Amino acid sequence: MRMSVDLRDLFLYEAFLYYNPLLLMTMTVWLWGINLWFFSQASVNYAKIFDLDQNHLTHREIWKCATWMTIIVPTSMTAYLYLYSNGEVSLAASQPVLLYCAVAMILVFPFDIFYMSSRYYLLRTLWRILLPLQAISFSDFFLADILTSMAKVFSDLERSVCRMLHRQVATIAWFEADSVCGSHSIAIPLVLVLPYLFRFFQCLRQYKDTREKTTLLNALKYSTAVPVIFLSALKYHVFPDRWTNFYRPLWLLSSVLNSLYSFYWDVTRDWDLSGFTRIFKFSKPHLFSHMLYGRKWVYFWVIGSNLVLRCTWTYKLSAHLRHNYITVFTIAALEIFRRFQWIFFRVENEWIKMNAKSNLQLTTNDITNEEEKLLSSTEHNV
Repeated sequence: MRMSVDLRDLFLYEAFLYYNPLLLMTMTVWLWGINLWFFSQASVNYAKIFDLDQNHLTHREIWKCATWMTIIVPTSMTAYLYLYSNGEVSLAASQPVLLYCAVAMILVFPFDIFYMSSRYYLLRTLWRILLPLQAISFSDFFLADILTSMAKVFSDLERSVCRMLHRQVATIAWFEADSVCGSHSIAIPLVLVLPYLFRFFQCLRQYKDTREKTTLLNALKYSTAVPVIFLSALKYHVFPDRWTNFYRPLWLLSSVLNSLYSFYWDVTRDWDLSGFTRIFKFSKPHLFSHMLYGRKWVYFWVIGSNLVLRCTWTYKLSAHLRHNYITVFTIAALEIFRRFQWIFFRVENEWIKMNAKSNLQLTTNDITNEEEKLLSSTEHNV
């Protein structure tokens, strides 16, 4: 309140830049815990689906991590705001730096504390996403899909780390949009597009291994995100008339194409909507099971909200629409919520496929055994 209105907006914008990624990650961890709780109640063996070892984290442990994140991240943000508003600029600038360093250290900590097996499972999966040199597992492309919903998070992470490395935290550099870490930086679209490129190359690797043409169509879906991102970024690097008359219509066209293609793929390929989803049918009576299982409104809500949020995806990935940080944060949070809904149906679809494959294998083995018995019973000496 000691600042002018314009200065306060810029100050809060910078604070959100540093803490927005970690706040959204905290939300993601909470929602992932809810996913796991539903899977455990519905007797879905998610450990088998993701090829987890016996030491994998349960929903209770995930929520424990989320609780600590919910305490630590807002506390650091409050300290940043308080110290800066009281003139302790250097101490304020140290708050996000210390927090980022602590997160990085915990992730790579080489000792058997802080759920080391799960941390290293996550890091190995991320490494396989970066370099898809082996066959793509379900956990590989599942996590890569989640990363596409967090593209804005990684973009803000890049800008935050850039400012920390260039000693621009809590400095006048926030005014300079054209600075090396400013909002017009070419690094922003490059980071935004990375999750989609990772998923694109995963699809090409799957085609190499399986020769299934659907993987090429899936790769095409991820490639449609590229023009949306780069055409938006061009606004800051071309003349205004050129942007309005030529690049903006192309950006709108590519945005509509990507949103509709992605929506179509979600409903027809990633999900199994041929019958009522069993993911909400709990092994024991429960209020959520009564509310969700076999209810048509669940499908209308999921399909309708998925379509709407697929279209708002354009806002968070388009650099020229990201001036209102509250709106961008809200839309990024809604995209993570959309992915949370998507996980229920995607995991169930994979569970159904695994069970069908196991049943088919058992049936084939039974037939083979019967044939061997018949052959052995007809043997005779001449």
